[in-house]
Amino acid sequence: MERGRAAGLKAAISGVLAVIVLSGAFSPGFAQTPPAQAPAAAAPPAQVREMMQLMQTPEVKQWMSTQMAATPAGNAAAENQMSVLSGLLQHARRHVSMVSDAAMTLPSQIGNASSLLFGEIAANGGMRMAAQFLAIFLLGGIVEIIARHVFRRRRHRLAQLAGMHLAPRVIPALIFAATTVLTLLSLGWPPFSQSIAIVCVVALIVQRFTICLGGVLVDLIGLARAEEERQGITDPTMPGRAVALFWYRRCATFIIYFVFGWAVIQSMEPLGYSPSVRLLVGYFLGIGLLLIAIEAVWSRPHKDERRGHGISWALTVYFLLLWSLWVSGFNWLLWLGVYALLLPRVLAVSTLAVKSLQQTEASFLATRRIATVLLDRGVRALIIAVAAVWLGRMLGVGADTMAAGDTMVDKIARGVIGGIVILLAADLLWHVVKAYIDGQLLDSPLDGAATDEEKAKRARMQTLLPIFRNILAVVIAVIAVLMVLSGLGIEIGPLIAGAGVVGVAVGFGAQTIVKDVISGMFYLWDDAFRVGEYIESGSHKGVVEAFSLRSVKLRHHRGPLTTVPFGELGAVKNLNRDWTIDKISLNVKYDTDLVKAKKVIKQIGQTLLENPEFGPHIIETLKMKGVEQFGEFAIEIRLSMMTKPGEQFVIRRNALAMIRNAFKENGIEFAVPTVQVAGDRDADVDAAVARYAAHARAGSEPAA
Repeated sequence: MERGRAAGLKAAISGVLAVIVLSGAFSPGFAQTPPAQAPAAAAPPAQVREMMQLMQTPEVKQWMSTQMAATPAGNAAAENQMSVLSGLLQHARRHVSMVSDAAMTLPSQIGNASSLLFGEIAANGGMRMAAQFLAIFLLGGIVEIIARHVFRRRRHRLAQLAGMHLAPRVIPALIFAATTVLTLLSLGWPPFSQSIAIVCVVALIVQRFTICLGGVLVDLIGLARAEEERQGITDPTMPGRAVALFWYRRCATFIIYFVFGWAVIQSMEPLGYSPSVRLLVGYFLGIGLLLIAIEAVWSRPHKDERRGHGISWALTVYFLLLWSLWVSGFNWLLWLGVYALLLPRVLAVSTLAVKSLQQTEASFLATRRIATVLLDRGVRALIIAVAAVWLGRMLGVGADTMAAGDTMVDKIARGVIGGIVILLAADLLWHVVKAYIDGQLLDSPLDGAATDEEKAKRARMQTLLPIFRNILAVVIAVIAVLMVLSGLGIEIGPLIAGAGVVGVAVGFGAQTIVKDVISGMFYLWDDAFRVGEYIESGSHKGVVEAFSLRSVKLRHHRGPLTTVPFGELGAVKNLNRDWTIDKISLNVKYDTDLVKAKKVIKQIGQTLLENPEFGPHIIETLKMKGVEQFGEFAIEIRLSMMTKPGEQFVIRRNALAMIRNAFKENGIEFAVPTVQVAGDRDADVDAAVARYAAHARAGSEPAA
């Protein structure tokens, strides 16, 4: 009986707990609405007191804790997922409810703000305040117009000094900004009006520079396009002036409207408007941004009509989704979507601007590779870094929080943003170094060397700089990756130690590769050969065309290209260093006048030395060394000359032709081997005829 009663009480307690949990989960005001004050309750019945006493027993407490903790793993995971989705939904509901409730308080807040503003105007004079705001809006434009008129006659000179036709656009914008700021600083402002004036000045300057920079970009594209047409080059990535002008107008309209909305919302803050009301006004103004973006998408120039309409519908839906995320309060999703759409385009536009600036004939960057790379990669790095910091701020992770926070989110955010900065710095450093090395290679061609020393210097540079570039790329990449991992909180000490162990293991397993790399390093250290030199090594020979870390490419004089690992080269014979001696052997008859032959050869050597084509390449001209030996049919004489490496073949061919003609003119004959056959042919013939006649008379055939 007692056991049945205890079981019934346990079931009742379980049911009560379940009802309490379910009612708390589905009640909309469970966590926010405070309980109403209830009337004084009567004394509980005896059964309730008995149940409460039973709940205090250790057995019931243990059973209750077991039942509360015994949730299946699958149900817990499902509940976690549902709680996440429910939390997002509740966040959107609360945000929309807060903004919608702000519409009810908007009239009263407008009244309060109007009383504050008009009270300040009445205290400081309405005409004075109107004159000050009018000065801010008009004085900068007036001074800019005067500056344009003054510099109109010097416009061409300013363009030449600036290196391109951008000064007439940039200088007036700077004058406008300086005049507007000075006007703001020179006037006295009451508190509320000062905040509004500062916001207005910032908005005016941003709008003016938007128009200025957009016009500069359009001019750059137009100048680059004209330069391409003049040179007969067609770049499909370079848009026309009409396309650039279309996007300039739409983007300028979007930015100016955005800055106007920002100024309105910022001006509402010092007047006492609540954050929810400012959000409501921002969402209402955001409809204008949405319409501007949709209009730009549908009216943009495109070639394929069907594909263009499909992209337009897709972008329209995408913009509506972004606006819905903004209204729902999911700012981090909004900015992720904005970055996914705009960041690649902004980077492409910055690259296009730098490319156009470089292609312009009178550009400052036309012949400055390092400045071009610094501007291009620097702008890209700045854009990405600002985007990363702003996205971190939208996620609720500020710079001060990341610097001082010790939570996991702060550490991850600090590591990610630091890693982005490190990678951007490494990318900038690599492209600067690469541009410098490539510039040195392009500016030092082997064909342009004036002297042999200069040619040798350039050949060594063409050999070593590409290898140094590859090694530097690996070093920068490894250091950047290690720094990023360290910033993310990963211990890089074990990684470095493990890499050393793996390197030793790979070294034992790849001895041939290590041998090739080390041999190549010593070949280059010893300056055994350079790019453009003709070498021989065993069965391999040819002109050195290129290097890698483990091999050299040799171009045979008949055309084939051979890739030879450094470890297989062995002894190298370089045929293009310092000088070369070419020896020529001639065979003349025994009755040749050797003194006359020597004079003739000396005269030929002097003729070669005076030749403008061959003379600069001859170190010691052709001369006769003397008699080498007496042969069976001729006297062998030896000739020699010293020339620059690689030039001996052409000079030798021309020298041999001149020797042949000169010997013929001077009666000097070349000796050739001859064969003489001697014998008494007539007597043998007569004896044979006599024997044949004797046999014929005897009536028998002659013996064979």
